[in-house]
Amino acid sequence: MKAYVYGPEGARISDVAQPKPKGTQVLVKVRACGLNRADTGMRKGHAHGAAGGVGTVLGMEWAGEVAELGPDAKGVKVGDRIMGSGGAAFAEYTLADHGRLFRAPSNMNFEEAATLPVALATMYNAVVMVGGVQPGQAVLIQGASSGVGLMAMQIAKLKGAKLVIGSSTDAYRRGRLKEYGADLAVDSSDPKWVDEVLKATNGEGVDLIVDQVSGKVANQNLAATKVLGRIVNVGRLGGTHADFNFDLHAARRISYIGVTFRTRSIEEVREIFEEVRKDIWGAVESRKLQLPIDKVYPFDQIDQAFEHMEANKHLGKIVVTL
Repeated sequence: MKAYVYGPEGARISDVAQPKPKGTQVLVKVRACGLNRADTGMRKGHAHGAAGGVGTVLGMEWAGEVAELGPDAKGVKVGDRIMGSGGAAFAEYTLADHGRLFRAPSNMNFEEAATLPVALATMYNAVVMVGGVQPGQAVLIQGASSGVGLMAMQIAKLKGAKLVIGSSTDAYRRGRLKEYGADLAVDSSDPKWVDEVLKATNGEGVDLIVDQVSGKVANQNLAATKVLGRIVNVGRLGGTHADFNFDLHAARRISYIGVTFRTRSIEEVREIFEEVRKDIWGAVESRKLQLPIDKVYPFDQIDQAFEHMEANKHLGKIVVTL
């Protein structure tokens, strides 16, 4: 089968053996894939958790059809339309754990379905399960114009947040954040953004920050979070190291929590997917939770799709079809 593989000379489409499902695995006939930021690093040979390196089939998000079931796989049957996350997505066939997938709603095509699994699981976990958002609270999403950022704002609104603030350093994308749940959009490269947040919250700060930037905004986040507020760190777009004001952290008694899927067990991942199904799946099916597709590329143009992502001018998801 054809797959997008990282090799000694970089990533390219290659012929590899079709995988065989074992245990609770499902073999998926892939129809579309969503690109994610982590894919750009793996395409250059960087590890993402335990995955990566020469011989790795790239990709982590897909939509398609069940082609075959492992002996212990439950909940789906051959022919079902599904979407999910996991390694080796950029291929004609991929394997998925039966607990790490969703049924694709009948009112979505494969391109639309491929935009959702990573954003839904990541941000439901960050905003609801870890962030503990409550009705009437104020929430700030750092890096809000990314696919997962747009989803985070929508989930916060769905769960009753009174004020949702999104950040983007790009003026065009910042101007579109209100289409996806933002009541206020700020430029995190402007030192005055903290003042804007404090003004919008009557000087108190927000209850919750979901931070995809970290690095350079870490201390500003502390200043923008209310006493006894929470910061959930889900990314490092602003750098992996920075000064940290421990005194301000202590004075505001902020809960600062790091999350990632890279160190989670499959049991933990299954729990997150199950909570998404139980709590917000109706909003997915009604299209209340959805992401814009910036551009769609055929599989043989996957390198161009990555070039488009690395240009960093897109809003929403870039999709590759097979």
